[in-house]
Amino acid sequence: MGPIDPQTVQVELERRVGRDLFMHLETTTGSYTLLGPEKRPPVIAFVRNAPIHPERGSITGPGPYRVGLKLPGGWVYAEGLTDFEVSVRDELLLAGHDAEGNLTIALQLSTQPFRE
Repeated sequence: MGPIDPQTVQVELERRVGRDLFMHLETTTGSYTLLGPEKRPPVIAFVRNAPIHPERGSITGPGPYRVGLKLPGGWVYAEGLTDFEVSVRDELLLAGHDAEGNLTIALQLSTQPFRE
């Protein structure tokens, strides 16, 4: 993964608009960061292989970035994104990392289910 280039990510989001996709969305303030000095209970959300059909996708912010996906019945968004890559399977992989490099958020889009 490398740092987000907003223009490249916008192009990748637009390539996926109007397609049936699978989404992975994960956010955490704990599982990967609980080792820090604050030792707070973790707060976690995890969605794997949720079928979506985005009508629109956009990236905003000065960095860390926010990606929003307009769906027929509402919105999905992820904020705090810092890094991205497009995998060899053409998956759009977006992630946010804290100052220590710990994962804090992930948003991934694929035309195929993500491997377990």
